[in-house]
Amino acid sequence: MLFRRTLMTAALVAGGLLASTGAMAQFAERTIKFTNGVNEDHPVGVGVKKMQEVLAAKTGGKMKIVAFWGGAAGGDLPATQALRAGTQEMVCTSSSPLVGIVKELGAFDLPFLFANEKEADAVLDGPAGQFFNKKLEDAGLVNLAYWENGFRNLTNSKRPVAKVEDFDGVKVRVMQNNIFLDSFKALGTNAVPMAFGEVFTALETRTIDGQENPFVTIETSKFSEVQKYLSVTRHAYTPFLVLYSKKLWDQLNPQEQAVLREAALEGQKVQRAANRALNEKSLASLRTSMTVNDVSAAEQKRMFDKVKPVYDKNVPTIGPDAVNAVMDALKKARGG
Repeated sequence: MLFRRTLMTAALVAGGLLASTGAMAQFAERTIKFTNGVNEDHPVGVGVKKMQEVLAAKTGGKMKIVAFWGGAAGGDLPATQALRAGTQEMVCTSSSPLVGIVKELGAFDLPFLFANEKEADAVLDGPAGQFFNKKLEDAGLVNLAYWENGFRNLTNSKRPVAKVEDFDGVKVRVMQNNIFLDSFKALGTNAVPMAFGEVFTALETRTIDGQENPFVTIETSKFSEVQKYLSVTRHAYTPFLVLYSKKLWDQLNPQEQAVLREAALEGQKVQRAANRALNEKSLASLRTSMTVNDVSAAEQKRMFDKVKPVYDKNVPTIGPDAVNAVMDALKKARGG
Protein backbone atom coordinates (compact mmCIF):
# COMPACT_ATOMS: atom_id res chain seq x y z
CA MET A 1 0.00 0.00 0.00
CA LEU A 2 2.79 2.38 0.96
CA PHE A 3 4.69 1.42 -2.22
CA ARG A 4 1.58 2.15 -4.36
CA ARG A 5 1.06 5.53 -2.62
CA THR A 6 4.72 6.42 -3.24
CA LEU A 7 4.35 5.52 -6.91
CA MET A 8 1.22 7.68 -7.21
CA THR A 9 2.98 10.64 -5.53
CA ALA A 10 5.94 10.26 -7.85
CA ALA A 11 3.61 10.15 -10.85
CA LEU A 12 1.80 13.30 -9.72
CA VAL A 13 5.08 15.16 -9.17
CA ALA A 14 6.35 14.02 -12.57
CA GLY A 15 3.07 15.08 -14.16
CA GLY A 16 3.33 18.49 -12.52
CA LEU A 17 6.88 18.92 -13.76
CA LEU A 18 5.85 17.92 -17.27
CA ALA A 19 2.95 20.35 -17.17
CA SER A 20 5.25 23.10 -15.94
CA THR A 21 7.82 22.28 -18.61
CA GLY A 22 5.04 22.20 -21.19
CA ALA A 23 3.85 25.65 -20.10
CA MET A 24 7.32 27.10 -20.44
CA ALA A 25 7.74 25.32 -23.79
CA GLN A 26 4.92 27.52 -25.13
CA PHE A 27 7.42 30.39 -25.12
CA ALA A 28 10.18 30.46 -27.73
CA GLU A 29 13.56 32.08 -27.12
CA ARG A 30 12.98 35.65 -28.36
CA THR A 31 15.03 38.84 -28.13
CA ILE A 32 12.71 41.78 -28.81
CA LYS A 33 14.15 45.09 -30.03
CA PHE A 34 12.39 48.03 -28.36
CA THR A 35 13.29 51.58 -29.48
CA ASN A 36 12.17 55.04 -28.38
CA GLY A 37 13.31 58.64 -28.51
CA VAL A 38 13.57 59.40 -24.78
CA ASN A 39 16.43 58.73 -22.39
CA GLU A 40 16.45 55.77 -20.01
CA ASP A 41 15.82 58.01 -16.99
CA HIS A 42 12.47 59.09 -18.49
CA PRO A 43 9.35 57.40 -17.00
CA VAL A 44 9.22 55.23 -20.14
CA GLY A 45 12.32 53.55 -18.71
CA VAL A 46 10.32 52.59 -15.60
CA GLY A 47 7.64 51.03 -17.81
CA VAL A 48 10.16 49.09 -19.90
CA LYS A 49 11.87 47.75 -16.77
CA LYS A 50 8.51 46.47 -15.50
CA MET A 51 7.84 44.79 -18.86
CA GLN A 52 11.23 43.09 -18.69
CA GLU A 53 10.48 41.84 -15.16
CA VAL A 54 7.07 40.45 -16.16
CA LEU A 55 8.47 38.67 -19.21
CA ALA A 56 11.32 37.18 -17.18
CA ALA A 57 8.91 35.85 -14.56
CA LYS A 58 6.20 34.61 -16.91
CA THR A 59 8.38 33.06 -19.63
CA GLY A 60 11.26 31.72 -17.57
CA GLY A 61 13.54 34.29 -19.18
CA LYS A 62 12.85 33.08 -22.70
CA MET A 63 11.33 36.33 -23.97
CA LYS A 64 13.61 39.34 -23.47
CA ILE A 65 13.28 43.02 -24.35
CA VAL A 66 16.44 44.87 -25.38
CA ALA A 67 15.81 48.63 -25.24
CA PHE A 68 17.57 51.35 -27.26
CA TRP A 69 17.30 54.83 -25.75
CA GLY A 70 17.46 58.43 -26.90
CA GLY A 71 16.90 57.64 -30.55
CA ALA A 72 20.14 55.62 -30.64
CA ALA A 73 18.57 53.18 -33.08
CA GLY A 74 16.85 55.88 -35.16
CA GLY A 75 13.81 58.14 -34.85
CA ASP A 76 10.32 57.05 -33.85
CA LEU A 77 8.81 57.42 -37.32
CA PRO A 78 11.47 55.33 -39.15
CA ALA A 79 11.18 52.75 -36.37
CA THR A 80 7.39 52.66 -36.81
CA GLN A 81 7.86 52.09 -40.55
CA ALA A 82 10.29 49.27 -39.71
CA LEU A 83 7.53 47.69 -37.58
CA ARG A 84 5.13 47.89 -40.51
CA ALA A 85 7.73 46.23 -42.73
CA GLY A 86 8.33 43.48 -40.15
CA THR A 87 12.03 44.29 -39.65
CA GLN A 88 11.72 45.44 -36.01
CA GLU A 89 9.51 44.26 -33.15
CA MET A 90 8.63 47.24 -30.91
CA VAL A 91 8.65 51.01 -30.54
CA CYS A 92 7.23 53.41 -27.94
CA THR A 93 6.17 56.63 -29.64
CA SER A 94 3.89 59.60 -29.12
CA SER A 95 0.70 59.59 -31.15
CA SER A 96 1.52 62.84 -32.99
CA PRO A 97 4.23 61.51 -35.37
CA LEU A 98 1.89 58.69 -36.46
CA VAL A 99 -0.83 60.93 -37.90
CA GLY A 100 0.64 60.46 -41.38
CA ILE A 101 0.10 56.69 -41.01
CA VAL A 102 -3.19 56.64 -39.06
CA LYS A 103 -4.95 59.97 -39.65
CA GLU A 104 -7.50 59.26 -36.91
CA LEU A 105 -4.78 59.70 -34.26
CA GLY A 106 -4.97 63.42 -35.04
CA ALA A 107 -7.88 63.48 -32.60
CA PHE A 108 -5.34 63.52 -29.75
CA ASP A 109 -3.70 66.65 -31.15
CA LEU A 110 -6.90 68.69 -30.86
CA PRO A 111 -6.36 71.54 -28.38
CA PHE A 112 -7.82 71.57 -24.86
CA LEU A 113 -9.35 68.12 -25.43
CA PHE A 114 -8.80 66.69 -21.91
CA ALA A 115 -9.22 68.54 -18.63
CA ASN A 116 -7.10 66.11 -16.60
CA GLU A 117 -5.30 62.74 -16.61
CA LYS A 118 -8.37 60.90 -15.29
CA GLU A 119 -10.33 61.87 -18.41
CA ALA A 120 -7.45 60.81 -20.66
CA ASP A 121 -7.21 57.40 -18.94
CA ALA A 122 -10.96 56.82 -19.27
CA VAL A 123 -10.89 57.54 -23.01
CA LEU A 124 -7.71 55.64 -23.85
CA ASP A 125 -8.44 52.55 -21.75
CA GLY A 126 -12.04 52.20 -22.94
CA PRO A 127 -13.91 51.60 -26.23
CA ALA A 128 -12.43 54.74 -27.82
CA GLY A 129 -8.92 53.37 -27.28
CA GLN A 130 -9.99 50.11 -28.92
CA PHE A 131 -11.31 52.09 -31.90
CA PHE A 132 -7.83 53.51 -32.50
CA ASN A 133 -6.21 50.12 -31.88
CA LYS A 134 -8.24 48.69 -34.77
CA LYS A 135 -7.09 51.51 -37.06
CA LEU A 136 -3.49 50.84 -36.02
CA GLU A 137 -3.82 47.11 -36.77
CA ASP A 138 -5.16 47.95 -40.22
CA ALA A 139 -1.92 49.90 -40.72
CA GLY A 140 0.27 46.96 -39.62
CA LEU A 141 0.73 48.00 -35.97
CA VAL A 142 -0.47 46.30 -32.77
CA ASN A 143 -0.88 48.66 -29.81
CA LEU A 144 -0.23 46.79 -26.58
CA ALA A 145 -1.05 49.68 -24.23
CA TYR A 146 -1.41 53.43 -23.96
CA TRP A 147 1.32 54.97 -21.82
CA GLU A 148 1.64 58.68 -21.08
CA ASN A 149 3.52 61.57 -22.66
CA GLY A 150 1.33 64.07 -20.84
CA PHE A 151 0.01 67.61 -20.89
CA ARG A 152 1.93 70.26 -22.80
CA ASN A 153 2.59 73.76 -21.43
CA LEU A 154 4.00 76.99 -22.86
CA THR A 155 7.31 78.72 -22.13
CA ASN A 156 8.48 82.02 -23.62
CA SER A 157 10.88 84.91 -23.07
CA LYS A 158 8.44 87.82 -23.57
CA ARG A 159 5.71 87.72 -20.91
CA PRO A 160 3.48 85.45 -18.78
CA VAL A 161 0.58 84.01 -20.76
CA ALA A 162 -2.43 84.15 -18.44
CA LYS A 163 -5.13 85.16 -20.94
CA VAL A 164 -5.84 84.82 -24.65
CA GLU A 165 -4.50 88.27 -25.48
CA ASP A 166 -1.07 87.37 -24.06
CA PHE A 167 -0.43 84.99 -26.98
CA ASP A 168 -0.48 87.87 -29.49
CA GLY A 169 2.70 88.12 -31.53
CA VAL A 170 4.71 85.57 -29.55
CA LYS A 171 6.89 83.54 -31.92
CA VAL A 172 6.32 79.95 -30.76
CA ARG A 173 7.97 76.79 -32.00
CA VAL A 174 5.44 74.01 -32.59
CA MET A 175 5.77 70.42 -33.72
CA GLN A 176 5.75 69.81 -37.45
CA ASN A 177 2.06 69.03 -37.22
CA ASN A 178 -0.80 70.88 -38.93
CA ILE A 179 -3.19 70.83 -35.96
CA PHE A 180 -0.60 72.35 -33.61
CA LEU A 181 0.24 74.93 -36.28
CA ASP A 182 -3.44 75.83 -36.73
CA SER A 183 -4.03 75.95 -32.96
CA PHE A 184 -1.24 78.40 -32.19
CA LYS A 185 -2.07 80.58 -35.17
CA ALA A 186 -5.68 80.74 -33.95
CA LEU A 187 -4.45 81.84 -30.52
CA GLY A 188 -2.62 84.74 -32.14
CA THR A 189 0.99 83.56 -32.07
CA ASN A 190 3.48 83.51 -34.89
CA ALA A 191 3.72 79.70 -35.00
CA VAL A 192 6.94 78.22 -36.40
CA PRO A 193 7.22 74.47 -37.15
CA MET A 194 10.67 73.22 -36.15
CA ALA A 195 12.43 69.94 -35.35
CA PHE A 196 12.92 69.43 -31.60
CA GLY A 197 16.70 69.20 -31.87
CA GLU A 198 16.86 72.80 -33.12
CA VAL A 199 14.74 74.36 -30.36
CA PHE A 200 17.30 75.17 -27.65
CA THR A 201 19.60 77.06 -30.02
CA ALA A 202 16.66 78.90 -31.58
CA LEU A 203 15.51 80.01 -28.11
CA GLU A 204 19.03 80.97 -27.10
CA THR A 205 19.53 83.16 -30.19
CA ARG A 206 15.98 84.59 -29.89
CA THR A 207 15.12 83.26 -33.34
CA ILE A 208 11.93 82.20 -31.58
CA ASP A 209 10.33 83.45 -28.36
CA GLY A 210 8.89 80.26 -26.97
CA GLN A 211 8.01 76.57 -27.22
CA GLU A 212 5.58 74.08 -25.66
CA ASN A 213 6.20 70.70 -24.03
CA PRO A 214 5.46 68.67 -20.86
CA PHE A 215 7.16 69.85 -17.65
CA VAL A 216 9.61 66.92 -17.65
CA THR A 217 10.82 67.79 -21.16
CA ILE A 218 11.10 71.50 -20.29
CA GLU A 219 13.27 70.66 -17.27
CA THR A 220 15.46 67.95 -18.81
CA SER A 221 16.03 70.04 -21.96
CA LYS A 222 17.21 72.93 -19.73
CA PHE A 223 14.86 75.39 -21.41
CA SER A 224 14.83 77.38 -18.16
CA GLU A 225 18.33 78.56 -19.10
CA VAL A 226 16.93 80.40 -22.15
CA GLN A 227 13.31 81.06 -21.12
CA LYS A 228 11.93 83.27 -18.36
CA TYR A 229 8.20 82.45 -18.29
CA LEU A 230 6.33 79.16 -17.90
CA SER A 231 2.56 79.24 -18.29
CA VAL A 232 0.56 76.19 -17.17
CA THR A 233 -1.72 76.15 -20.22
CA ARG A 234 -2.28 72.35 -20.42
CA HIS A 235 -3.35 73.00 -24.00
CA ALA A 236 -2.79 69.48 -25.30
CA TYR A 237 -2.38 65.93 -24.00
CA THR A 238 -0.62 63.24 -25.98
CA PRO A 239 -0.31 59.54 -25.15
CA PHE A 240 2.59 57.21 -25.84
CA LEU A 241 1.74 54.02 -27.74
CA VAL A 242 3.58 50.75 -27.11
CA LEU A 243 3.54 49.25 -30.59
CA TYR A 244 4.43 45.81 -31.95
CA SER A 245 4.89 44.87 -35.59
CA LYS A 246 1.68 43.20 -36.85
CA LYS A 247 3.71 41.01 -39.23
CA LEU A 248 5.85 39.72 -36.36
CA TRP A 249 2.93 39.63 -33.91
CA ASP A 250 1.13 37.18 -36.15
CA GLN A 251 4.12 34.82 -35.84
CA LEU A 252 3.70 34.62 -32.05
CA ASN A 253 1.50 31.99 -30.43
CA PRO A 254 -1.48 33.07 -28.26
CA GLN A 255 0.46 32.57 -25.01
CA GLU A 256 3.29 34.80 -26.20
CA GLN A 257 0.83 37.47 -27.34
CA ALA A 258 -1.02 37.35 -24.02
CA VAL A 259 2.12 37.72 -21.91
CA LEU A 260 3.29 40.70 -23.98
CA ARG A 261 -0.07 42.43 -23.51
CA GLU A 262 0.05 41.69 -19.78
CA ALA A 263 3.59 43.06 -19.53
CA ALA A 264 2.66 46.27 -21.39
CA LEU A 265 -0.36 46.85 -19.13
CA GLU A 266 1.72 46.27 -16.00
CA GLY A 267 4.24 48.70 -17.47
CA GLN A 268 1.42 51.18 -18.08
CA LYS A 269 0.58 51.35 -14.36
CA VAL A 270 4.09 52.22 -13.23
CA GLN A 271 4.91 54.44 -16.23
CA ARG A 272 1.85 56.64 -15.77
CA ALA A 273 2.45 56.90 -12.03
CA ALA A 274 6.13 57.76 -12.56
CA ASN A 275 5.30 60.29 -15.29
CA ARG A 276 2.78 62.11 -13.09
CA ALA A 277 5.09 62.15 -10.08
CA LEU A 278 8.02 63.37 -12.16
CA ASN A 279 5.94 66.10 -13.81
CA GLU A 280 4.99 67.44 -10.37
CA LYS A 281 8.63 67.28 -9.31
CA SER A 282 9.75 69.03 -12.51
CA LEU A 283 7.16 71.79 -12.05
CA ALA A 284 8.35 72.37 -8.48
CA SER A 285 11.93 72.59 -9.71
CA LEU A 286 11.02 74.95 -12.56
CA ARG A 287 9.27 77.27 -10.10
CA THR A 288 12.70 77.97 -8.58
CA SER A 289 14.26 79.02 -11.91
CA MET A 290 11.35 80.47 -13.94
CA THR A 291 8.39 82.78 -13.44
CA VAL A 292 5.45 80.35 -13.41
CA ASN A 293 1.79 81.29 -13.77
CA ASP A 294 -1.35 79.18 -13.74
CA VAL A 295 -4.22 79.77 -16.17
CA SER A 296 -7.70 80.09 -14.68
CA ALA A 297 -10.55 77.85 -15.81
CA ALA A 298 -12.34 80.89 -17.22
CA GLU A 299 -9.33 81.84 -19.35
CA GLN A 300 -8.87 78.23 -20.50
CA LYS A 301 -12.49 78.37 -21.69
CA ARG A 302 -11.71 81.59 -23.61
CA MET A 303 -8.67 79.88 -25.16
CA PHE A 304 -10.80 76.90 -26.15
CA ASP A 305 -13.38 79.19 -27.75
CA LYS A 306 -10.55 80.80 -29.75
CA VAL A 307 -9.41 77.44 -31.18
CA LYS A 308 -12.87 76.05 -32.01
CA PRO A 309 -12.29 76.75 -35.73
CA VAL A 310 -9.36 74.30 -35.53
CA TYR A 311 -11.86 71.55 -34.73
CA ASP A 312 -14.12 72.59 -37.61
CA LYS A 313 -11.19 72.61 -40.04
CA ASN A 314 -9.53 69.36 -38.98
CA VAL A 315 -12.37 67.01 -37.98
CA PRO A 316 -13.18 66.10 -41.61
CA THR A 317 -9.51 65.16 -42.17
CA ILE A 318 -9.17 63.22 -38.92
CA GLY A 319 -12.50 61.50 -39.48
CA PRO A 320 -15.78 62.27 -37.69
CA ASP A 321 -16.00 58.68 -36.38
CA ALA A 322 -12.68 59.06 -34.55
CA VAL A 323 -13.57 62.41 -33.02
CA ASN A 324 -17.05 61.18 -32.06
CA ALA A 325 -15.52 58.11 -30.38
CA VAL A 326 -13.40 60.40 -28.19
CA MET A 327 -16.20 62.89 -27.51
CA ASP A 328 -18.67 60.14 -26.55
CA ALA A 329 -16.12 58.65 -24.15
CA LEU A 330 -15.41 62.10 -22.70
CA LYS A 331 -19.10 62.74 -22.17
CA LYS A 332 -19.39 59.47 -20.27
CA ALA A 333 -16.26 60.21 -18.22
CA ARG A 334 -17.74 63.58 -17.26
CA GLY A 335 -20.97 61.95 -16.12
CA GLY A 336 -22.97 63.01 -19.16
